[in-house]
Amino acid sequence: MTEALQELGDQLAAALPQAVLAREIAHGELIVTVERDAIVAVLTFLRDDPKCLMAMLVELCGVDYPERPERFEVVYNLLSLKHNRRIRIKLTTDEEHAVPSVTGVYRTAGWLERETWDLFGIYFSDHPDLRRLLTDYGFEGHPLRKDFPLTGYVEVRYDEDQKRVVYEPVRLKQEFRSFDFRSPWEGMDHVLPGDEKAQEPGK
Repeated sequence: MTEALQELGDQLAAALPQAVLAREIAHGELIVTVERDAIVAVLTFLRDDPKCLMAMLVELCGVDYPERPERFEVVYNLLSLKHNRRIRIKLTTDEEHAVPSVTGVYRTAGWLERETWDLFGIYFSDHPDLRRLLTDYGFEGHPLRKDFPLTGYVEVRYDEDQKRVVYEPVRLKQEFRSFDFRSPWEGMDHVLPGDEKAQEPGK
């Protein structure tokens, strides 16, 4: 299987040498990093070439690495039922540069790109209907970014008095707690109820 994946990577690199930036085989999978602007050409080749026939876009998702100059990765997982092979295509981008939409290559990319836009804020150019998919109307931010607060910005609840859904700024009901992360058996500085009957060692 490794030899077949190596051959597939070589074939892609030979066909589109300017598009392929890196390739590796890890955990039994071929992973190819490509130029952002070449993604449509790469996926079209993988779909149509008789030696590839990657007819199925299984998944398209975003990944956030805030410490990188181009903080986002867009990952495309493809499957060839004909040749029983999988390939993972990756590209990098940031908030300023759009990724070309691949809805013209795989129709299933439509909702997957909308989801990635909604959750990460990765913009896909030429998408026919790039709207939020999972979050509510008027939602602020993109909740799968690493810098998005865990509590979010607003709280949505149904108000019984107003008989409608209302949006309010998040207000935490509990105070912040400090944790010392010590073992409960070593870090206790007081006696738990019931332990007062225990004898200290040596007595």
